[in-house]
Amino acid sequence: MAARARVLQARVLPHGWLDALRQVSLFGGAYLAYMLVRGLVEGHANAAFAHARDLISLERTLHLFVEPSIQAWASGSHLVMVVASWLYVNAQTSVTIAALLYLYMRRNRNFYFVRNMFMIAMAVALVGYLVFPTAPPRFMPEWGFSDSVSDFTGMHVSNASASMSAVTNVYAAVPSMHVAFALMIALPLARLSRRLVVRALWLLYPLVMTFVIVVTANHFIVDALLGALTAGASAYGASWLARARPAVWRFSTVSPAPVTVSG
Repeated sequence: MAARARVLQARVLPHGWLDALRQVSLFGGAYLAYMLVRGLVEGHANAAFAHARDLISLERTLHLFVEPSIQAWASGSHLVMVVASWLYVNAQTSVTIAALLYLYMRRNRNFYFVRNMFMIAMAVALVGYLVFPTAPPRFMPEWGFSDSVSDFTGMHVSNASASMSAVTNVYAAVPSMHVAFALMIALPLARLSRRLVVRALWLLYPLVMTFVIVVTANHFIVDALLGALTAGASAYGASWLARARPAVWRFSTVSPAPVTVSG
């Protein structure tokens, strides 16, 4: 019985409570930094809307401004919009946390590489939010956008700034961390997955999230591209950091030796 308890503890807490608390503290600190930045940019609505118009101009120049057409097409299906809105509200947190817990408890040797990616990406995002606060497309109905998430949650655009600012940064559109998080979770787990179906589902996840953020009018396509660039830069940064502690911070697809407990 004691041996089974030790095996269970080794699986849930591979390096003990202290290491687990350290990881929770790191992510908690990153979230507090996000909250601080949210407060700093809350009063920059004029700049945020000006930046959004700049992105529209850029996309129109590049012939990428197709978001209103995509949303109009998706709006033809109530089911598609409800599912997309639900995923936007819930997947960012639930899927990300579940994946990080899985990595920590079952693929611990690769958790620290992914953790380092997240820390770098969140730092990059905070700089982006401070330097380039941007209003999401859903705040711009004059361009043909509708706020499907507000319809889904019962929160209207007219009181979005007052109500949603209590829980989120409404001007944190650049880069899209929905896309960045999806890539930083999906690609490592796809590499670690042995089953082809599971691997394919993880590879589809970032594409699904890109579709979700566009059809719900929460991000421009450029936001998604910058989110992907943020994830790529963070992976490079985590690989560079791994040189300092290759035994701990390096990503590896080699399966660890099974845990054994004597007598």
